[in-house]
Amino acid sequence: LTFPEKLCLLLESDHFRTIWWGHAGKSVVIDEEMFKVEVLGQEAPFSLFETRSMKTFIQQLNEYGFARMPRDHKRSAWLPEFLAEADAIAAHRKLLVYYSPCFHRGHPQLLELCRR
Repeated sequence: LTFPEKLCLLLESDHFRTIWWGHAGKSVVIDEEMFKVEVLGQEAPFSLFETRSMKTFIQQLNEYGFARMPRDHKRSAWLPEFLAEADAIAAHRKLLVYYSPCFHRGHPQLLELCRR
């Protein structure tokens, strides 16, 4: 699977609480510190990505056309997104938000446009 395909599977899974869809499925929200443990900290054969480094993971996002969004945006009105953001903000955790015009929830046909 390509990096965007793995990322989509990760977001669609109910097993991970440190990454979720944001902005009605048009962005990716990552709870940075917890993501390092929950996702990147997994050993083979349970590792999803070929890296254990957050820096390398973010470089992959950038290589596939994702851009970091500033955190001064409005909070989501969609309840699961709102609760996830509220929980992370209450715990003073760093949230990273990334957007790509070719990566939206419910539109897997766009994944083929996510290229290096």
